[in-house]
Amino acid sequence: MAACSSEQSDQFPVKSTPEIREDGTTVLRRGNGAEPESLDPHQARSVPASNVLRDLYSGLVQISPGGDIKPADAESWEVGDQELVYTFNLRENLHWSNGEPLTAQDYVYSLRRSVDPVTGSPYAQLHAAIANAKAIIAGDKPPQALGVRAVDDRTLEITLTKPTPYFLGTLAHSISYPVYRPAVEAHGASFSQPGNAVTNGAYKIESWRVNSMIAVERNREYWDDANTSIGRVEFYPITNQNSALSRYQAGELDWATSVPISQYEAIKKYIPAQLHAEPTLGVYYYGLNVKRPPFKDAPELRQALSMAIDRRTIVDKITRGDEIPAHGWIPSVVEGYAGAQFEWVKLSDGEREAKARELYEKAGYSKDNPLKVEIRYNSGEGNKKIASVISSMWRSVLGAEVTLRNQEWKVFLDNVRQGNTEAYRLAWIGDYNDPNTFFELMNSKFGLNGTGYASAEYDRLQEKQAHMPDGPARMKTMKQAEAVLLADSPIIPIYFYVSKYLIKDYVKGFEGNPLDSYYSKDLSIEP
Repeated sequence: MAACSSEQSDQFPVKSTPEIREDGTTVLRRGNGAEPESLDPHQARSVPASNVLRDLYSGLVQISPGGDIKPADAESWEVGDQELVYTFNLRENLHWSNGEPLTAQDYVYSLRRSVDPVTGSPYAQLHAAIANAKAIIAGDKPPQALGVRAVDDRTLEITLTKPTPYFLGTLAHSISYPVYRPAVEAHGASFSQPGNAVTNGAYKIESWRVNSMIAVERNREYWDDANTSIGRVEFYPITNQNSALSRYQAGELDWATSVPISQYEAIKKYIPAQLHAEPTLGVYYYGLNVKRPPFKDAPELRQALSMAIDRRTIVDKITRGDEIPAHGWIPSVVEGYAGAQFEWVKLSDGEREAKARELYEKAGYSKDNPLKVEIRYNSGEGNKKIASVISSMWRSVLGAEVTLRNQEWKVFLDNVRQGNTEAYRLAWIGDYNDPNTFFELMNSKFGLNGTGYASAEYDRLQEKQAHMPDGPARMKTMKQAEAVLLADSPIIPIYFYVSKYLIKDYVKGFEGNPLDSYYSKDLSIEP
């Protein structure tokens, strides 16, 4: 251990001591929220999993520290044939962590696997723009029909069905990472476990102790290893924000990925240089399962519940972290879009609540026949407080009878995916900086649409705008799609995110970006 100065205050002590091993290896200790559900790039669906996967794998492109697209495994690319054919030129020195060469054929295999129904990827729809992908996902064509081919070992060609303005952004997502075919074929579902995993990113997995720590170590076969500084990264699954803060203050974490509401003002006062608050492509929302009662065929009820929530009170009194009340679905930080809003947003609080009661009664509910509904959420101080406040608003404004149910993250996600919910708390962090990353979630065919929402008109508008060039016509179509979604109300947006991190001052190179995408290789530890 190499000592470093401690930023101390009687009111808010923080120990600042980086871990540096005897051989000089620097260690980055990251809080990571919930335990990742999978480290298979094509199976993962959560932010905690993505944080680890960005260190283990490298895609054709990656997100720069500032949030832009930059070359990764592909050193360059050309776009031709009316913006339908992308030709990627791979770097000469690409290798897997076991030293084997990585070629364009590895990308062909992996992209096919990502849309194969056998894989069952929740993000398969992210590749819908690639020729034949939709038919493959639906089971109507074999994976070999996907519009990808290896021209030679260092040249990959991807053909799209229609021009797609955000396509490059999807290639930075884990669904587009290559996987090592011999490991997949030898180990099946266990190919991503320590001892079996072969990766191509800046790090390789060393160990995974469930509910304790995932450790990754520097991959010397990585094409840009010369510019990687940190030798080891440890990811700690800590869902309790107060516990994460305590470990951060004790010097056991260098990076805490969340901040307790109750301590936010103290943090801003005593260690402002260690606090990073970044507006993010993210929305905190409640999903309503429209496949089963009470929300099936009940748009008035869904609208009433949305209108009964005072979002300003939630961000001012509960989250208290500069979040933005969400009166639409698309965050304002998204490039190229000025979103639609609920029609009732300009009403006074009294008028809004009166309209909510009117819709509630129109849906068939009253004081004598109250709605009985369960709110399901995953562990976390903020989630619990918000669920309690929303349940109180539904009771006081509408007279609903609300029960709360807390579940561990993996169990919670499985229940959302299987439709075993009524109302549930979730968040969506954009996968690329384009409005479509939010619109696509609510498409009836998208694997992570846990509400079961299926609107032919919404799907038509969403799919139309996805292939239009940026400009007034696309903007108009997007607003039409959002208006349909807000009127149907299968989701209740609560607020838009401002991500808040605590990072020790000896961790250098951190630069906030709206995608919330960070790579440990871009950082260094300098005592």
